[in-house]
Amino acid sequence: MSTTKPIQPAQRSRRQITPSDAACCGETPIAQPQIEEGRLVTMVDRLKALADPTRLRMLELLVAQPGELCVCDITSQFEQRQPTISHHLRILRDAGLIRGEKRGVWSYYQATEAGIQSMSTLRSFA
Repeated sequence: MSTTKPIQPAQRSRRQITPSDAACCGETPIAQPQIEEGRLVTMVDRLKALADPTRLRMLELLVAQPGELCVCDITSQFEQRQPTISHHLRILRDAGLIRGEKRGVWSYYQATEAGIQSMSTLRSFA
């Protein structure tokens, strides 16, 4: 009758750091990030705003216009209903990619310079 030994979990070998390993670490100069915190937050907000296909199409639509568009004209270009369109427009506006002006019951929107530049940059990725 043969006896079997229970299977032991594999032991992890810990590699010892040698003086030659230590000499490698810390010798390579590392460039520090240059984006200041406020600009970083703005960039992240804009990227989040543009990460949605509907908002990206809205910005593309507004960039293509020589002037401003009424929210009713924007709404007619999309399958979503007006409250959803307004939500997307607010996100684009909060990110500084478009500006809006309320006149009576209607709001009019136009791409900002930042929106135009963002769309130009995004087009170069395709």
